[in-house]
Amino acid sequence: MIDDAPEDEELDGPYVTRTRAEWAQLSKRRPMRLTESMVREVRSAQDPISLDHVRQVYFPLTELINIYIADAATLHRRSHDYLRLSERRVPFVIGVAGSVAVGKSTTARLLKELLSKGPGRPRVDLITTDGFLFPNAELQRRGLMARKGFPESYDRHKLLRFVMAVKSGAPEVRAPEYSHLVYDIVPGKETVVRHPDVLIVEGLNVLHPPRRRSGPGSFPLAVSDFFDFSVYVDAAEEHLRRWYIERFMSLRYTAFRDPRSYFNRYRSLSDAEAIEQAGGIWDTINGPNLRDNILPTRGRATVVLRKDVTHDIEWIKIRKV
Repeated sequence: MIDDAPEDEELDGPYVTRTRAEWAQLSKRRPMRLTESMVREVRSAQDPISLDHVRQVYFPLTELINIYIADAATLHRRSHDYLRLSERRVPFVIGVAGSVAVGKSTTARLLKELLSKGPGRPRVDLITTDGFLFPNAELQRRGLMARKGFPESYDRHKLLRFVMAVKSGAPEVRAPEYSHLVYDIVPGKETVVRHPDVLIVEGLNVLHPPRRRSGPGSFPLAVSDFFDFSVYVDAAEEHLRRWYIERFMSLRYTAFRDPRSYFNRYRSLSDAEAIEQAGGIWDTINGPNLRDNILPTRGRATVVLRKDVTHDIEWIKIRKV
């Protein structure tokens, strides 16, 4: 049974809707070489996505993105010919947004894998906005540890400068690295991006609009202003909460057992205690962040992928061109 579409009116006007079956029929290209083992390598531990799922959902999505990439290349060439410019073509930038536990990391990694196999075999880089969180020491100084993942917990100016530099064609741009094991920025470690053809930026709040500024001559910018295409991975909050708890329970037997893990203290909780702890984290942090900050940005996406209770994509909304 298909979940009811969200009541928010922002998805009613500028979008066209396709069911999973209708969407799967759009793909016309020859099937690219993709195996179950390759899918297992890119999917998150709790994401049950299959090879058939990839073919039915992500092949058409990749083809649609390639249409946008080709059109962007044509516009770049024609406008530069008109202006008598000879600058190198700038990267095509894709944003991937969505809640904690929705599977946006799997979506981003799949897009990277599939796009890199597309026309011309483009160089595709992927960064996550986790690297642009303030270090824990700074979050503690600002009293924001309990709001980690909220917009104010990120160094938005640094993230904006990073994406602007990539989009401007800078030969080398560096992003801080984040460790989910220690739950913090790793000092001295960076991800280096060098002239990608496509850059994917994945994160909770990548579609967040610019902050309002007062005063004459003030023109605030947001990271999403530099996106050429964006994907929002969507699901009902009741499913998201359940998936988060399931992921928390699973991590008790894997990452949480590592003595270096920030969450090592949860390893010895009973099942009942762990469910209560995970539910409390969702109810006080992830749920409010979803409702107040992440979900309101959904209507800014080019494509919305809606998941059902089993993680399957049940319908797709595409912004009308």
